Amino acid sequence: MIDFNHSLEIAKSAALLAGEFILKSKATNLKILLNEARDLKLQLDLDAENIIKDYISAHSDYSILGEETGLTDKLEEHYWVIDPLDGTSNFLRGIPISCVSIALMHDLNPILGVIYDFNHEDLYFGHKESKAFINNQEIQVSSLSLKNESTLVTGIPAKTNYSDDEFSGLISTFQSWKKIRMIGSAAMAAVYVAAGKAETYQENGIFLWDIAAGAAIVNAAGGIAFINNLQSDYRVDAKFSNNHIEE
Repeated sequence: MIDFNHSLEIAKSAALLAGEFILKSKATNLKILLNEARDLKLQLDLDAENIIKDYISAHSDYSILGEETGLTDKLEEHYWVIDPLDGTSNFLRGIPISCVSIALMHDLNPILGVIYDFNHEDLYFGHKESKAFINNQEIQVSSLSLKNESTLVTGIPAKTNYSDDEFSGLISTFQSWKKIRMIGSAAMAAVYVAAGKAETYQENGIFLWDIAAGAAIVNAAGGIAFINNLQSDYRVDAKFSNNHIEE
């Protein structure tokens, strides 16, 4: 049986350690490991992931799936999923929308999430037996139900080419909402839904580590998170909402 409070403290501590390291590295000459097409990787991503993995491994026996380093062991029923720096491009360009994201999973179900918005020193967290919080303040989803009064946060998957039909589908979706936001961080998009700042986050072809922690926090905040269509490279389709919005 999972000790959620113990696991939460592990994830919080790991996220704070990584966030502190990332902030200290902000003023340094950041080494770019990969910058091809729409993909960007920094040495900082890898270093922060290793900080998280070292801390979690010292305090938990569950395997870890990391964005940068893959699996530490075969995936068991419960496992950690980590994104050391979600919003790398924002971070590199000085746009303050990025974070550390850590989730505990039960199969494909996120059951605990911690997201550290180190730019603003805000720690979001929640699990299946708790409410959702930012620091020590409880948060909950909004009560809006009409799309024409609501905000959709989304993104465009990082692939090279898009068909006209794909973009036509996006435009058709956008037209029914009051506002559309693309902020460059799926994890931050999720906590905006959890905190009632937006009503829905939706994105297809997003990586599991980008959205797992946010899904757990949205659920804890009274919303509902759907994750399906898992691919071999851990891409999924994700839709999180306040559970009131019209379909």
